[in-house]
Amino acid sequence: MDRWTTGQVAKQRDISVRTLRYYDQINLLTPSFKDEHGRRHYSEDDLFKLEKILILKSLSMPLKDIQYVLDKISYKQILITHHNHLQEELTKLQTNISHTASLINMLDMEESLSWEEVSRLVHRPPGHSRQWIDYFKEDEKQFLQTVIPRLEGMDRVTQEYVSLLKRVEWCIKNKVLPESREGQLIASVLLQLSNDTFKGDSGLMDRFWEVRRKPSEETGLYPISEEVLDFIERSISYAAIE
Repeated sequence: MDRWTTGQVAKQRDISVRTLRYYDQINLLTPSFKDEHGRRHYSEDDLFKLEKILILKSLSMPLKDIQYVLDKISYKQILITHHNHLQEELTKLQTNISHTASLINMLDMEESLSWEEVSRLVHRPPGHSRQWIDYFKEDEKQFLQTVIPRLEGMDRVTQEYVSLLKRVEWCIKNKVLPESREGQLIASVLLQLSNDTFKGDSGLMDRFWEVRRKPSEETGLYPISEEVLDFIERSISYAAIE
């Protein structure tokens, strides 16, 4: 039968000898064996018990509560609980990643951000950013949810849309008209990008842009100023005439 000294267990599980001795002192985890020299040794069952303690500690359970439940729940039950906890942590982490990506994209589109903008856009209630989808049919919803760029996206298409918006804002700031060569270049890229995004479905694309015109508070989409939207529409209309 395999047995491990306190030092071996401490090294193997990256836990201090002092902590193991404390667990022994409070009768939370006592080594099952003593050799002829009086040295304590842990059995495999002891190590499983230690694993249960460490998992429950990772769930922020106090030692006194661990002591109470330790022998009342199985190792599998603890693992299931730990799995659920990790899933929750993963969700939080993914949300934080999305929020950070959103801020990066927002800073790419705007030179500075107010706390009010950050709070409203990044910490909006769950599901709020999906309200725009309610304007479409069920079969369209599935398609749009996979192709529409999201503020939190770091993919190539999202970055291309961000770049286009920055170009439009530059044009507006520098009084460059939508009918100018730069305006037409923007229209050309935007039309190609939109065609790729909507897979050539011009009807669906038009309906989406109609929704895009609605207030961001109603749709949950990233707010684009009327000035920017007007520039885009004028440049596209002019390109259609040419």
